[in-house]
Parts: sequence; structure tokens; C-alpha cells
Amino acid sequence: MERPVAAAGGDVSLHNFSARLWEQLVHFHVMRLTDSLFLWVGATPHLRNLAVAMCTRYDSIPLSTALLGDASDTMSTGLAQRLARKTSKQVFVSYNLPNTSSSFELLVENRIKEEMQAFPEKF
Repeated sequence: MERPVAAAGGDVSLHNFSARLWEQLVHFHVMRLTDSLFLWVGATPHLRNLAVAMCTRYDSIPLSTALLGDASDTMSTGLAQRLARKTSKQVFVSYNLPNTSSSFELLVENRIKEEMQAFPEKF
């Protein structure tokens, strides 16, 4: 499923994986760019929201904002912040799952962390 694609000034790496969480099939799409990362999470092919986060030298908590969608939905911004802190990259996250349970969100995040440990070169 991964297809390295050449880009001007660097490489783009695509990585797709899926997991069944609480009887729901969740798909993950990771696009690693030179100094940034794009993560899409969803069950159907929609881009309902998009957030970005990046580390700064002024604060230990990465700066984040919603770029698209409902600004009150903090899952994308929170996940982008945590991944930016972990990877030290600019991170774009689009979280498109209807289940808003914090327990379910934790399962999704843990699945991402497992994949990051198994395939660190993809992140």
C-alpha cells in the first residue's frame, strides 16, 4: 500500500493502514513530507475538518489551529498537537469519525502510536 513518490526538494512517503476498533473499521492515511506530516483518519472518504500544529521555541506546547470544519471539535487539533510534540514536525490532522467518545478517541490514538513504533520511517 505504500508508494514513495518523488517530490521537488524531497521525498513524499504514503502509508495506509486500517484497524477494527469497537466493531468499526477505521482507515488511516499518512503522508510524510520533508518536514511535515499529514494524517487522515476516517471510516468513509470525507475531509470534514483539518487542523495543523507545530512546535515553537517559545512554548513547550505546540501551537495548533483548526483550518477547516467546526472549530469546537478539538480532536483534530489535540491529536495534531500531540503528534507534533512527538515528531517535532508540522502536523496536519483530519479526524473524520462520528464516534466522539473519549475512550474511542484514545483507542484511535493508541493505534496510531503502535503504527509509529512499528514503522517509524513512515512518520
